[in-house]
Amino acid sequence: MNSLVRALTSSVGKKFVMGITGLLLCGFLVIHLAGNLLLYVGAEQYNHYAHSMHSQEWLVNIAEVGLLALFAAHLFLAIRLTTENRAARQQRYELKKSKKDDPTTDLHADSWMFISGAVVLAFLLVHLADFRFELRDLDDVAYKTTTASGEIIDKEPFDKAVALLKNPISRWVYLIGSVLLAFHLSHGFASAFQSLGMSHPKYNGLIRVAGIVFAFVVGIGFASFVVWAYYLE
Repeated sequence: MNSLVRALTSSVGKKFVMGITGLLLCGFLVIHLAGNLLLYVGAEQYNHYAHSMHSQEWLVNIAEVGLLALFAAHLFLAIRLTTENRAARQQRYELKKSKKDDPTTDLHADSWMFISGAVVLAFLLVHLADFRFELRDLDDVAYKTTTASGEIIDKEPFDKAVALLKNPISRWVYLIGSVLLAFHLSHGFASAFQSLGMSHPKYNGLIRVAGIVFAFVVGIGFASFVVWAYYLE
């Protein structure tokens, strides 16, 4: 057990866990995007999907705890590895002082990944506040509706999603978040494979291209919901 703990807390071990959590979160993004694409199919289909999910509340709660653990581990390791890499590269730079091989270039890449990750976190928090905890019940983002008889009831999932996506705050947060998510994935997808030791000159180029395509599809996919809702009557 001690040897396992030492292995996972080493630099290589932390990168391995970072890669695993990153790919698992990519899998979640695919599932989440696929479910949300039902918005384009119609209200009835999307409402059925949403009600079916929440009818298994215990399963949803387990999934949410698991996702929270994955995201927390990924975020913690990102902070640790970024801090350690910056310290090592800065020390190397101080010793070398060479323009040809400048470690500060890697520092800039790390900074962009860290910034994009922070924006994605803000994107996630707003998304949870909107759809999970229903914390932003503004005048133009109502979670409830009034029937003809005067009874106040919860909005159907489709109507709630459209109202939230039309909200100006959500609109810009989701658009910017989707762009930064795409940027983060374009680098993070390939890095995850490298962290898992899956690096070979024959396949590295293909993995990088696959990562860019994946990032583009996910980013455009999530951003498209905002554009769709904006023009929806």
